[in-house]
Amino acid sequence: MTAYQTVVVGTDGSDSSYLAVDRAARIAADADATLVIACAYHPARQEDVTRAQDELGSDVAYQVVGSSPAEESVRAASERAKKQGAVKIDTVVVDGEPVPMLTKVVKERAADLLVVGNRGLNSLAGRLLGSVPSEVARKSGVDVLIVHTT
Repeated sequence: MTAYQTVVVGTDGSDSSYLAVDRAARIAADADATLVIACAYHPARQEDVTRAQDELGSDVAYQVVGSSPAEESVRAASERAKKQGAVKIDTVVVDGEPVPMLTKVVKERAADLLVVGNRGLNSLAGRLLGSVPSEVARKSGVDVLIVHTT
């Protein structure tokens, strides 16, 4: 088996997503691979934000409501990745839903590994709003590492 060449990791700026970034960065560093840190954002409807906050508390993806918070998320994630030893780091901020955005970035970057956190897999909010980890595992077309972050 060859080492991974391009690793994509999704972040939403939450503490749990940064744990997935840390793991992806270590994998990229060990394989001398490029790490692509991706963040999707879109203006959220207030009712969705309220519902997610009720379920997940303050650590919630739907608080990323514009390009400035998303850009801050990937900047912070990039700094974390450097501390984990990643050298080749790219960042992507895209207006859109997380699952289609991540699968698009994987395809565009010819990635061979996608890393996401497990948050939302077994939660009420995950069932109501959709679970990014389970959807990308079905749709990405490449190896997917779901990091236990909760």
